[in-house]
Amino acid sequence: MLKPLIVTLQLDAASHDYFDGLRAAHFPAAINHLKAHVTLFHNLPGAEERAILESLAREAARRAPFALKVAGLMKLGRGTAFRLESEALLSLRASLAAAFDPWLTRQDREKFRPHVTVQNKVSPAQAGALFDHLSDRFSPFEAVAEGLQLWRYEGGPWAPLAAVAFQGEAP
Repeated sequence: MLKPLIVTLQLDAASHDYFDGLRAAHFPAAINHLKAHVTLFHNLPGAEERAILESLAREAARRAPFALKVAGLMKLGRGTAFRLESEALLSLRASLAAAFDPWLTRQDREKFRPHVTVQNKVSPAQAGALFDHLSDRFSPFEAVAEGLQLWRYEGGPWAPLAAVAFQGEAP
């Protein structure tokens, strides 16, 4: 049986580097197998890789890069994340969810709350301290969604399979 697939949103390099720097500093190093990311789908069937990649390519071909508002911070209980807001992202996610509907797990059917996790699997006290620290210095800012990425879950690390840039015309 093929390992599951994960779909993420590709961010502009400056935003990605900012989030990844925070993740490297605050995520427990022993379990930090990933770079910072925005997960759109957590568990799609590996056997459907071709169909999933075709759906990603179709969506990317008709969409231009778009802005995301980094609107605030989220408490994750045992971690901290940055909350993202974007109607374009919600529309993209809904379109892909319709294409992937037969394969969606319960987790991927839940309400989509776009975010970038910079800390997880720490004590609630550590998480609260980072949340407070980042909140004290936070001002909303903009990131740019530049495309979609497809990964294979490898039991911790993810193996990159494809990156598909948005190629549509801006409205």
